[in-house]
Amino acid sequence: MELNKKTIDDINVKGKRVLCRCDFNVPLKDGKITDENRLVAALPTIKKLIADGGKVILCSHLGKPKGEPKPELSLAPVAKRLSELLGQEVKFAADPEVVGPNAKAAVAEMKDGDVILLENTRYRAEETKNGEAFSKDLASICDVFVNDAFGTAHRAHCSNVGVAQLVDTAVVGYLMQKEIAFLGNAVENPERPFVAILGGAKVADKLNVINNLLEKCDTLIIGGGMAYTFLKAQGYEIGKSLVDDEKIDYCKEMMDKAKKLGKKLLLPVDSVTISDFPNPIDAPVDVEVYSVEEMPADREGCDIGPKTAEMFADAVKTAKTVVWNGPMGVFENPTLAAGTLAVAKALAETDAITIIGGGDSAAAVNQMGYGDKMSHISTGGGASLEFLEGKELPGVAAANDK
Repeated sequence: MELNKKTIDDINVKGKRVLCRCDFNVPLKDGKITDENRLVAALPTIKKLIADGGKVILCSHLGKPKGEPKPELSLAPVAKRLSELLGQEVKFAADPEVVGPNAKAAVAEMKDGDVILLENTRYRAEETKNGEAFSKDLASICDVFVNDAFGTAHRAHCSNVGVAQLVDTAVVGYLMQKEIAFLGNAVENPERPFVAILGGAKVADKLNVINNLLEKCDTLIIGGGMAYTFLKAQGYEIGKSLVDDEKIDYCKEMMDKAKKLGKKLLLPVDSVTISDFPNPIDAPVDVEVYSVEEMPADREGCDIGPKTAEMFADAVKTAKTVVWNGPMGVFENPTLAAGTLAVAKALAETDAITIIGGGDSAAAVNQMGYGDKMSHISTGGGASLEFLEGKELPGVAAANDK
């Protein structure tokens, strides 16, 4: 899929003030960054803008401060770590109103190739409502806007959509380009056979994805908590497992649709069950494996069983393209992570193009040490889901067309 949007390769930024929206929404623990994948993913774009002599002004949100300054959600630790990763100072502009006296003074003093980072864009209440005042503030300090934040591309906020509409030159960065190339190609023009694997807790979160992918893929695999609603729709006992009773008819419709379209829809044939949900989540659990025909009424399915894991892995072996979104079970518990691990391992061992759709699946693959074996790990959970649903993403739409 060719992205019909201007990218940083189509423009000249020398001597210009470039506002670059990145996704630095990283997990923090006691002020330390515990996973810096998103910082590393942003480096190619930042380095290119520096090398081309732009005055690089970075911005991002972090967490949900809900429109007010919260010191524990400051981007200060990100500026410090980015300085180390880039090997040059990333000056932090500490303004509670984001575009304040510190930011304006820092921008005024910039030389070509300098980098500054603005404070958390969500310190401003307008950000998530795409309110004009904040978009104008952001536009006032830049000549060019670059959006490289795929993780928020499915939201129309000031720092990705509002500002793009007020700046003459608005383009996408390398990460955005890569995300759209991989996810777009997988959905619109995949090398076949194309296998899609969906997991996670709720059917409701994936309604449109299931529907859209059934039309695009050759095999659709369903695991995780949402599989139990499908199993119940087939008439199986699912015990105390997660279920979305309002979606049973929908599951029946999707199974009929798969049959009509001649697509394979694979559901679990066995389950790893426990008597009570672990608290804390990584506490020891008493597991018993049952086939779907024999599930007791007093047990809860929390992972796909070994036969299912083998069946899903076999389906991956013949694939040329695989997209995976959502874990196969409660992978945060080491005992209940076997199904997710088996799928990750199958993807790591195939020659197919493997695309991990962000969120929990990305976390699982990285945790299990298979990150470098995947063709592409999306940096945006919600954004990649909406992409797989076939929706246009506002953050992408706002960039200038080629």
